[in-house]
Amino acid sequence: MTTTIHISADRLKNRRESLGMSYSIVAARSGVSEPTVKRILGGQVAEASFANVVAVAEALGASFGIEEADPEELCRQQARRKAEQIARLVQGTSALESQAVDQTAYDRLVERSFHQLMAGSRRRLWSE
Repeated sequence: MTTTIHISADRLKNRRESLGMSYSIVAARSGVSEPTVKRILGGQVAEASFANVVAVAEALGASFGIEEADPEELCRQQARRKAEQIARLVQGTSALESQAVDQTAYDRLVERSFHQLMAGSRRRLWSE
């Protein structure tokens, strides 16, 4: 799991309604233009700047929590993804040479690659 912020326009919209705030009040409290407030609360959160979304949320008395994944777990997940990518490349190359890799050999290759990646430099995990 990566650092994630879940923003629900519906939750913010419902909060505005339950507080009885007009769009103009939310705009005034947040310092965000009313059209932008309407876009954010209308579900176009991805099109708004993060700062504007945070300002609108704070104007509505909502806050964001950030969950951080354990760094070691994140490295293990990345090593597993990369090991599987390596194994697929080897499997594809072997198939081209008419030497298909069976599932057991594929699984061993993934595990060996995973352990090598975890034992090596962390930079190798994140390189392309």
